[in-house]
Amino acid sequence: MKTLKLLSGFALVSLLFTSCYTEIIIDDQPSISLNQLLNTHELWYVDINETIGTGETTFLQIAFTISFRNGTLYANNNLVGIGNQGNGFGIPVGSYGTYDMILDIDHDIDGYNTFDVYQIDSNTIELYNPNNDTSYFLHGYQRNNFDYDFVFYDNIHYFLQEYEAWEKTYTSDVGALNEFDYENYLQFLSGGDDSDFRSSQDESANSLNNIYWDYTGKYGVQDVANNNYLKTLTLDYDYFDNEFFELNVINDALIELYHPTSGTYYEFEGKGYIEFMRTAGDKKAKFKKKRKQKTEKKNNPRVNTRN
Repeated sequence: MKTLKLLSGFALVSLLFTSCYTEIIIDDQPSISLNQLLNTHELWYVDINETIGTGETTFLQIAFTISFRNGTLYANNNLVGIGNQGNGFGIPVGSYGTYDMILDIDHDIDGYNTFDVYQIDSNTIELYNPNNDTSYFLHGYQRNNFDYDFVFYDNIHYFLQEYEAWEKTYTSDVGALNEFDYENYLQFLSGGDDSDFRSSQDESANSLNNIYWDYTGKYGVQDVANNNYLKTLTLDYDYFDNEFFELNVINDALIELYHPTSGTYYEFEGKGYIEFMRTAGDKKAKFKKKRKQKTEKKNNPRVNTRN
């Protein structure tokens, strides 16, 4: 009887162990392939502020969204035209391939990058680059439920940088005379600390390259409480104090600046659109813009399994 009980107990333990072991193996298997996972959403929003690691992957650093379509990688690098360019996908920027949970991307400009992909939840994936120990977090959307307007206004700082210059095309009749009446061109510079602007009092420039910039200072764009579509713009003129405006976007190439101090409305039209995607033969293309991470950079706890 003791022998029978012992054998029965051993069989029970073996059965439980086998059952648990089998369950672990099943759970460890991805339910869909990586390629299928990447195609569950049409757009992947790059949440730059969730980035972990001290390195940077250039093409992810400038992209607002990326998309994986039949081996071709698409990106929305610009705010001008976002939602319309490439039917919402943006422009083709490279090719990609997948195996297991590894994503290889051959970018047209930045070349080859490889990533370990981790599914965080049903609409979030992590792209871990073992070469710079940095993880980018992407949130998935379909084009019909993606808020292009929110992305536009949330990143409007970069929108101002997507033209070589802004030319004043209208000044309202109402409003008191003020120093800003004499400013005819504005330029918002990318690179550096990402907050420099220039202004010019040139009457009319035949070429953007011929504009004489009278002043270089700092600028800032701020939110307005309870209004996602209105911003404020501050231009720091040291020699006669700051100029403060309400900033309203009329369309992708036209902005309105309301100067509350004088009660004057101005309109500025964007000139010289800058597409943030170089081509192989364009060595002088303007490619300075990259999105700045507002959160503190931290070392990545992810273990590099490729070593």
